[in-house]
Amino acid sequence: MALSGMTGFARAEGALGRWTWVVEARSVNGRTLEARFRGPNGFEGLERVARDGAQARFGRGQIQISLQARREETTGALRVNTALLDELIVVCDRYRTRAGLGEPRLDGLLSVRGVVETAEETDTPQARAELEAAMGKTVLQALDGLKDARAGEGAALAPVLTGQVDRIAELVAQAETEAAAQTAAIRERFTRRMAELVPDPKPLEERIVAEAAMLAGKADVREELDRLAAHIDQARALLTGEAASGRRLDFLTQEFMRETNTLCSKSATIPLTGVGLELKAVIEQFREQVQNVE
Repeated sequence: MALSGMTGFARAEGALGRWTWVVEARSVNGRTLEARFRGPNGFEGLERVARDGAQARFGRGQIQISLQARREETTGALRVNTALLDELIVVCDRYRTRAGLGEPRLDGLLSVRGVVETAEETDTPQARAELEAAMGKTVLQALDGLKDARAGEGAALAPVLTGQVDRIAELVAQAETEAAAQTAAIRERFTRRMAELVPDPKPLEERIVAEAAMLAGKADVREELDRLAAHIDQARALLTGEAASGRRLDFLTQEFMRETNTLCSKSATIPLTGVGLELKAVIEQFREQVQNVE
């Protein structure tokens, strides 16, 4: 699969009979996959469809799927709740004699909530099953659209990440050049310091060489540079691979930074330290972009 991002939005609509509905699916970054469904009462069974659909399409991210449904209003038969109407008449008559109120009007009594009701049609079990199946298809359509949107973000991220890896490779090459000059710089610095401390350093020349060699060994960054080169190759493979690479790129970024920190701590020259600090800045930029990769 091509590189995929984790943010996106999609919308799909559907209709069946007197029902119309809209499904919206959106996602943001997340370390794991978390899918949530929100819909009207009576359609809880669609939550399983939404969750399974998200799991089949995505590896990471916080997914929010919402369903809004509306049923076209129809003019049904009116039904009068005669029992409630009779009860209201009795109550009105009782308080009319006590408070001197006028005769109750029929239109007033009929306006009381619950006296006149509209007989609503109810869906048969088969009709409800067909409706939920149609809504489920729309949910999956919205998730497909979300997947396309995330793929579009991944396509935009790919050249950015590739450029950052290329810059890391350039800085590692510069670090190799600067590291090659460390041994001579350490020896020259140590020799100058010994000359300041010992008027005639010739008798101590062997000791000077041994100490300089020890310092050069401590400042050797060959191992860190080799590991950084290996990480660069792995990063390029992940960016062009078929599998979802977000988690592995995130871990690889930590390894990039670990080796670079060690390189900076071993640096014995200002130029190498400068390269190491710039390398850390680029790796941090790479890390921030990797957080958007599925």
